[in-house]
Amino acid sequence: MRQAVTHTVAHRVEGAAPAGGENGGMPHASGRGIQPRRRTSPTARRQRRAACLFLAPACIMFAVYVIWPILSTLRLSLYNWDGMSEASFVGLANYVELFHSPTFYTALKNNVIWLVLFLLAPPMGLAIALYLNQAVGGIRIVKSLFFAPFVLSGVVVGLIYSWFYDPTFGLLALILGRGIPVLGDPNYATPGIIFAALWPQTAYCMILYLTGLTTLNSEQIEAARMEGAKGWTMLWHVILPQLRPVTFMAVVVTVIGALRSFDLISVMTGGGPFESSTVLAYYMYDQAIKYYRLGYSAAIAVVLFAIMLLYIVYHLRRLLRSEH
Repeated sequence: MRQAVTHTVAHRVEGAAPAGGENGGMPHASGRGIQPRRRTSPTARRQRRAACLFLAPACIMFAVYVIWPILSTLRLSLYNWDGMSEASFVGLANYVELFHSPTFYTALKNNVIWLVLFLLAPPMGLAIALYLNQAVGGIRIVKSLFFAPFVLSGVVVGLIYSWFYDPTFGLLALILGRGIPVLGDPNYATPGIIFAALWPQTAYCMILYLTGLTTLNSEQIEAARMEGAKGWTMLWHVILPQLRPVTFMAVVVTVIGALRSFDLISVMTGGGPFESSTVLAYYMYDQAIKYYRLGYSAAIAVVLFAIMLLYIVYHLRRLLRSEH
C-alpha cells in the first residue's frame, strides 16, 4: 500500500516538474521565474530624499529662468504684439518676413564673420597661458595685466576702442600717421569691433587654460620627456589631449559670445554705418526697443537660439565620441 502511494506521488511530482522548472518545481532566481524584490534600505531612501531636496531649488530656478522664457519666446514669435495692445496670432508670418528681410542676411553674415574671427581667442588664450604657466619672478604682475581686460565692462572696452579708432586723435591714427575711419567704413566696422571684442575674450580663454594646466598629469609629462618628446610634439601629443575638456568649454563659450554679441556693437557703431555691422542679437534689440515689434523680435531670438543649440550639440557629440 505504501509503495503504491509513494509511486503515485512520485508520478505526480514528475508530471508537474516541467511546469515549474527542472529542480523540483522551484524556479531559478536568475532564470525566467519571478525575480526576488530588493527592498530599499531606510538609509538609501533618506539619501535619495535629501538629494532631491538639494536639487529642487536649482531645478525650480532653471525651469523658471530658462525653460519658461524659452517657451514664452517660442509662443510670442507666433504673435504680432507691440507690448501695449492686445496680441494677435499670425502663425509663421514673422518667420516668413524674417527670411525675406535683407537685414537678416546681413546680420547672419556678420555673425558668421564674428564666429570665424572670434575662434582665434582659444588658441591665443592657450599661447598666453603656456607663457604664464612658469615660475619666473614677477609673473604674477604679468598675469594680472593679462587678466585685467576680463574684468572690464563691455561698455568700457567699447569706449576705449572707440577712442583708439578715432581718425582725428586716436592712437591708431598716430601709429599709422593718417586717420582711418574704421567705425565709419562699412568694410572695416565689423572687423574693428571683433578686434576689440577679442581683447577680453582672449583673457577669459587664458584663465580657462591656466586652470586646466594646473590639473595636468605630471607622470605622463615626465614619461614623454624620458621618451624625448619636447616642444610642439609634447604640446600636441601630451598636453592638448589632457586639455580637451577645457578646449571644449573655451570653444563653446567663445561661440556663444560671438553669436550673442551686442554691447560693443551698441556702444561703438549702433549697428551702422547703414546697418553694415548689425548682428542677430542687435537686430533683435533694434526691432523690439525701437520699433515695438516684440513678436518679430522673438522670431529672431528663436532663430539665434536654434543656431546656438545646433552648434553646441554638434561639438558636445564630438567631445563625447572622442572620450569613448
